[in-house]
Amino acid sequence: MLVVAIGLIIFITSHAQANSPAAGEDTLPAASPDWALAESISAGPQLAVTPPPPAEDTCLSCHILGQNKGLWTPLGRWILFGGLGLVFVFGVYRSASTWVTRSPWKPFSQRAVGWVDERYQVSEPLTKVLKKPVPKYALRWFYCLGGITAFLFVVQGITGILLAFYYKPTPEAAYASIQYIETQVYFGSSIRAIHHWCANAMIVVCVAHMLRVFIMGAYKRPRELNWVSGVLLLILTLVFGFTGYLLPWDQRAFWATTVGSEIAGAIPAIGNLALVYLRVGWNVTGETLSRFYGLHVIVVPLATVAFMFAHFLMIRRQGIAKPL
Repeated sequence: MLVVAIGLIIFITSHAQANSPAAGEDTLPAASPDWALAESISAGPQLAVTPPPPAEDTCLSCHILGQNKGLWTPLGRWILFGGLGLVFVFGVYRSASTWVTRSPWKPFSQRAVGWVDERYQVSEPLTKVLKKPVPKYALRWFYCLGGITAFLFVVQGITGILLAFYYKPTPEAAYASIQYIETQVYFGSSIRAIHHWCANAMIVVCVAHMLRVFIMGAYKRPRELNWVSGVLLLILTLVFGFTGYLLPWDQRAFWATTVGSEIAGAIPAIGNLALVYLRVGWNVTGETLSRFYGLHVIVVPLATVAFMFAHFLMIRRQGIAKPL
């Protein structure tokens, strides 16, 4: 936890003095030699509103010129001196507390819980929720696939928020902001890699969870609504991946979204409506990028949280289905 906390602090405070621009210098990150987007942004009227040409696209892979050169030395210093500092502060606090109160030492967590429970009596209802017995058959690994999917969703939320600190959802700056995250932000490449691979893992584990439920017949009465909510969550997971794929605004993202929206346009009766809604017009443009960003960070997460709450509540009330 200490390492994670230190990493998050370094990531958020990546505008340190080492990376701060000199007086009069442009605050935008320097563009790659292949595509000088930063220069086009500062030029004003000559704005790049489409992805770079394929021959000049450096974002054809998940990482854009990402490198961790010189990363471990400052990270080791943070861990070493930060850990020693926390140990020293904790030792002083514990010794002073024991000397002042003249009573046996109690961990801070126990005292905080006791202080809250003395005023609001929350320990008993929390105990019923957190310490509910689980049947032995549910301790097998394949019964944990749903929980793993939920955990990956939480990881996606945390890493997505960190990426949103630096990402700019405009045609002029989206690609450059991805380059900036990959090359300038401390741990930016790592955070984006975690977001990328956890997204893929979330889809795989969610599908595996659905297969386990189907094979074991856990969708049958009285758990029909569990199955319906699970199918909706699977669809939302796929929508997460589809909407997030356009955000780098490179050639691969542009044409993948073009093909994907064409598939939606082939739906009978409502195809044209679906196509125009996704693209905000007949072509993939900057408005499409804004639409996908809004869906990816607001609409789909809220819908996912709502359906997950209903899904877990039904499982809590009905229990885990027995194996065949």
